[in-house]
Amino acid sequence: MKPIPLLVVDDHTLFRRGLIALLLQDGRFSLAGQAGDMGEALRCCTGVQPEVILLDNHLPGVRGIEGIPALKDAYPGARILMLTVSENEDDLAAAMLAGADGYLLKTVETEQLCDSIEKVLAGECVISPDMMTKFVTAFRAKAPVQEAAADANAQAPAGQAVPSADDAALASLSVREREILGLIARGDSNKLIARELDIAETTVKVHVQHIFRKLKLSSRVQVAVFAAARGLG
Repeated sequence: MKPIPLLVVDDHTLFRRGLIALLLQDGRFSLAGQAGDMGEALRCCTGVQPEVILLDNHLPGVRGIEGIPALKDAYPGARILMLTVSENEDDLAAAMLAGADGYLLKTVETEQLCDSIEKVLAGECVISPDMMTKFVTAFRAKAPVQEAAADANAQAPAGQAVPSADDAALASLSVREREILGLIARGDSNKLIARELDIAETTVKVHVQHIFRKLKLSSRVQVAVFAAARGLG
């Protein structure tokens, strides 16, 4: 297989060089470029275009999260995997909303990082398990506010309460799909869901795709947010 060209963006030179050395020991990857800040990242790849960008958040000048749209414009089709020390759920939420395809902490093991790069390239969303829990918890905290609004809507005079598109989409899910939706909101992987429900992992994947389609969402993170914000899971 052709090695996956990577762009590594981190302002700590020793960490960046060490990370590159580790990744290049794995035959799955090659180096398209490296940079210590956002300006350099946008200029450095003039030959081979990166397919995956490993991006730190704490960069001098423009932060990594703030530079995601520019990186998407400069390298169309490239996947962006945040690799950072920040365990702040607000940073995670901001990164995903800006268009990041994954969010890993720098404490990740090398093998898991390499596997995550391949998953991100394949269209999966990869988030450190601890961060996924924080992300879901943050959105669950907003659920009571939404429930209060729903109660107010229910008490409105007849003819004024109109079900939202999200309510209709949720109602279109089967019993099994709603069950899996709740488990995704809890942060469970397909493997854990399969074990919990005693079904094949391939069956879980099919259900997850149906959930994506019915809710008009494109990633597990979006599904988790949708479910958690409604108190599911």
